[in-house]
Amino acid sequence: MNYQPVNLQDKLAKISEHWLPKIVAQMNDYHFKVVNVQGEFVWHDHPETDEVFIVLKGQLEIQFRDASVVLNEGEMFVVPRGVEHKPVAEEECHIMLVEPIGIVNTGDVVDEKTAHDDVWI
Repeated sequence: MNYQPVNLQDKLAKISEHWLPKIVAQMNDYHFKVVNVQGEFVWHDHPETDEVFIVLKGQLEIQFRDASVVLNEGEMFVVPRGVEHKPVAEEECHIMLVEPIGIVNTGDVVDEKTAHDDVWI
């Protein structure tokens, strides 16, 4: 058992690229991932699971086909399973994702922003 806290700011400082989440912890069958984001992501959905976005620093807009939600630092939002969405950050934003193990960040869409491996930092 590791009795050390996870320092999210230290973990985020180790990430230089955008939109490629890194795992920082596991709870049961869920991964906690941190990621630096900027610009637009891809339209995608996760038919098998909800997705949790927690903004640690900055501002994130999650666009839906019929609406959008803006998250500020310290806010979170749960995107229901199967709902198509596109995260957007005008300025660099640090977020945490909480997802079941094995979830691909782009859903069924494969492009340059797809994180193919579950990478721990």
